[in-house]
Amino acid sequence: QVQLVESGGALVQPGGSLRLSCAASEIGLSFNDMAWFRQAPGKQRELVATIRSVGSTEIPNYADSVKGRFTISRDIAKNTVYLQMNSLKPEDTAVYYCNSRLRTLPWGQGTQVTVSS
Repeated sequence: QVQLVESGGALVQPGGSLRLSCAASEIGLSFNDMAWFRQAPGKQRELVATIRSVGSTEIPNYADSVKGRFTISRDIAKNTVYLQMNSLKPEDTAVYYCNSRLRTLPWGQGTQVTVSS
């Protein structure tokens, strides 16, 4: 069974940057269509960014709230998906998770991102 391990979360000031990583224990078909999600206290888990392969082309998509600030990417050789987060805002504070876009894989423990001065 695939295991997902997220890392890279931290406490950062508004305007700062972080790079999150999600390592998958093995690659499978789900890795073709991966996503980052986040869950803030008292709120539902929401989709942040997706990345999928169409032939040799990687196609990212972003929630409106992070468009222009976050970048999703992946290294297939390392079974790893990344989320580069720039110009962080307090409202980005949440636990961040990765999964397939359709949420078909077991959830990892997530990584805490706190944006505060």
